[in-house]
Formats: sequence, C-alpha cells, structure tokens
Amino acid sequence: MRFIVILFSLNLYMYAVTLGQTLFEGNCVTCHRVDTDKSAPKIQKVIQAYKKIYPKKEDFVENMAIWVLKPNAKTALMPEQIQKYEIMPELGYDKDTLRIIAEYLFEAYM
Repeated sequence: MRFIVILFSLNLYMYAVTLGQTLFEGNCVTCHRVDTDKSAPKIQKVIQAYKKIYPKKEDFVENMAIWVLKPNAKTALMPEQIQKYEIMPELGYDKDTLRIIAEYLFEAYM
C-alpha cells in the first residue's frame, strides 16, 4: 500500500511539473525568455526578485499569481524593470493556472 501511495504522489508531482512547464513555455516564455531580456526581464531575474522577498514556496506562488493576475506598478517588486519595459498587461489567465506556473518556476529555478 505504501508503494502505491508513493507512486501516486510521484506521478502527481511529475504531472504538476510537466503541466507548469507546458503552461510557462506556451504562454510566458514569449516575453520572459530564459536566455535574454527581450520584451521583458528574463525569467531568472523575476524568480530571483520573488524568492528574495518570498523565500517560502507558498508565499512565492500566491504572491506571483496575485500580481500576474492583475499587474500593478504600485505593488511591483521590480519597478526599474517596469520603467524599462512598461507594465505587464493583464493576460486573462485564471488564478489556478497562474499558481501552477508559479509553482513550476519556484521548483525548476532553484
């Protein structure tokens, strides 16, 4: 029984990581590139800024999802990047989708 629970948990974790990666690569990487700053700061800079303020995974995920849901210059962690690239537009994703992406980012970019 223990083996089945472990296997199920591992499978669920792998699904979440894969889904988060797919959502990130299909939606976010257009602007938040991995290799360069193009039309927005590269994703590593964003993750670094969020992890500095929100080192716990739960806080990181929740606050990133809230901000991306409704971007606001007053609550931005990277105001200098907003001056350089302008504010991110509202994208119309639901909060649960944004949480999945944020969870993937927290885990994938340790």
